[in-house]
Amino acid sequence: MSIKDYRRKRNLARSGEPKGSSRSPGDAPIFVIQKHDASTLHYDFRLEVDGVLKSWAVPKGPSTDPSDKRLAIETEDHPLDYAEFEGIIPKEEYGGGTVLIWDRGPYENITWKNDDLMPMEEALAAGHVLVRLKGRKLAGGYALQRIDDEKGQWLLVKMDDEEADARRNPVSTEPKSVVSGRTLEDIAEEEKDA
Repeated sequence: MSIKDYRRKRNLARSGEPKGSSRSPGDAPIFVIQKHDASTLHYDFRLEVDGVLKSWAVPKGPSTDPSDKRLAIETEDHPLDYAEFEGIIPKEEYGGGTVLIWDRGPYENITWKNDDLMPMEEALAAGHVLVRLKGRKLAGGYALQRIDDEKGQWLLVKMDDEEADARRNPVSTEPKSVVSGRTLEDIAEEEKDA
């Protein structure tokens, strides 16, 4: 796994995004979901795997309702220190727009096959991943299922467990960053005034 595509697509000196050298893997792998107001508002769902953040753009954001199947479009791997990034990418840069850390925390791989835990790299290659998130907004099991390899399209679905809640809509009711407590508008205003 590599972040060459990440670096190739960006002018990191101008964008202010992490270069990819300051964070080492910890004991437990992490996930991060960044709310990203770029050309269209979406949520970037990222899982730490083999020293990088495997990434998907989720146009409608994650759900806590197991009946919701959310499209997740695979994007380039990001460096681990991207999990700390919150701010504004200049409009003329790749992915230009405001980014906030909507949720994050550790996660656990729960992808089993033939009574063995499948390594994340193998599960991703097979196109079916099960994880248990331990975030502040999202918790419990989630499945990622590849539906179109050529287009990099996956589905992100909440598993039907004790954390499932069809009545809750965290995307619309919980807009703030779990790190700074700011909204996208707050970040944009503060950056403009800086």
